[in-house]
Amino acid sequence: MVPGTALGVLAGDLVYTWLAVRLMRRTGRSDVTAMPFGIDTPTLFAMVFGVLGPVMLATGDPVLAWKVGMATTVAIGLVKLALAFGGDWARRVVPRAALLGSIAGVSILLIAFLPMLKIMRDPMVGLVALILLLLALFSGMRMPFGLPAAFASVLAGTLIFWGRSWLGFGPAGVIAPGPLRLALPWPTLGWLDALPETLPYLSIALPFALVTTIGGIDNTESAAAAGDEYRARDILLTEAATTVLAGCCGGVIQNTPYIGHPAYKAMGARAGYTLATGLVIGVGAATGALSLLIAVLPEAAIAPILVFIGLEITAQGFLATPPRHGAAVALTFVPVVAAVVLIESGGLFSALGTSPAALKGDVALGYQALLMLGNGFILTAVLWGWALAAIIDLRLALAGGLFAVASAATLVGMIHSPLATGGLFWPWAMPSALPAHVALAYGALGVVCWRAARRAARIST
Repeated sequence: MVPGTALGVLAGDLVYTWLAVRLMRRTGRSDVTAMPFGIDTPTLFAMVFGVLGPVMLATGDPVLAWKVGMATTVAIGLVKLALAFGGDWARRVVPRAALLGSIAGVSILLIAFLPMLKIMRDPMVGLVALILLLLALFSGMRMPFGLPAAFASVLAGTLIFWGRSWLGFGPAGVIAPGPLRLALPWPTLGWLDALPETLPYLSIALPFALVTTIGGIDNTESAAAAGDEYRARDILLTEAATTVLAGCCGGVIQNTPYIGHPAYKAMGARAGYTLATGLVIGVGAATGALSLLIAVLPEAAIAPILVFIGLEITAQGFLATPPRHGAAVALTFVPVVAAVVLIESGGLFSALGTSPAALKGDVALGYQALLMLGNGFILTAVLWGWALAAIIDLRLALAGGLFAVASAATLVGMIHSPLATGGLFWPWAMPSALPAHVALAYGALGVVCWRAARRAARIST
């Protein structure tokens, strides 16, 4: 599973490197930064807990669970191939407040906040590395020997961690990597045998195809705002094709362009860093060397880079959009907050040996509201931000149409799914009455906006 998944990362990074070199040659600029690329973390959790785990528990067959994971990944890639051709149209139509706001919320709350918790678990390592990084990148302070800021930050944190361990001060570090052996990801059609068992799990996995497609469009717009204009179609076709490739070679997690292009640009990254990333991940996974790298580098020393990326992207979300759309950008953060709380509460439930099903009364209702707000959070953020930007610009008919889209999406669980898995359902087979209530509320908002638009049109004439 790991080499196949990493092969998708390698292939995508190679293509993104080539796209950056092509842009560099076309524009004559030497400061072009490649789009970051890797595996999609939300899909990782969905696949483990919503697909691989349930199949394994139901059948006791690890090979079948693996094949179902492969088939699901291939299906996600095929859906993304179909969606890729609408990427450039979406960038033209959707305002930056919605596109950049949605990834700004993800950046500050998922990419920056969660790693900050890792920093605070080991502040001697994490805070030193974070302060060094922020000093270098925001004040321009030169690192010793001219080292790149990110490298110097990670090196300082790693030296503190292992030096402290050697002196017996603080928690001891242990390097226990797995054995090094070659595991080449060969293509296979073995997943075709598992198609009947795969069908029930597509309702869980396919929403993530839509989410990463939207994320790819958002990231393309983010790169354009930073000065690097890529075609959304090229970015999306690459992530779709590499997802299919990964699935056909044993991978069970889809690929996606990463949030963080402006931050990588600020750290001095150009076209070569994606080439290096792809080679390290691809070769390291095929040989087992990644386990050694993970064992040597402490989490608290790596986390500051993610914090910086979160800060940079969040700042871009406000600075690169019209000031009047500031409230629309801020609104996109709300569904992401719910997603973060869901992630953290899941760990708490597990540690306490209980589950949300044990909640009663108002607490249970509150958790259900949290679940519905967090499921489909990226699409929800885009729709909310776009609708509020339209209202601010007095494009009330457009806002009404967006609320109608939100209503339809709620009726099938694309947003606000009440299922713990975030899965889809048919409108006539809803798991509860709550989606109908939310869809009705969206419909009412749409009617209000359309009536207001008609009244405004009559007054103006």
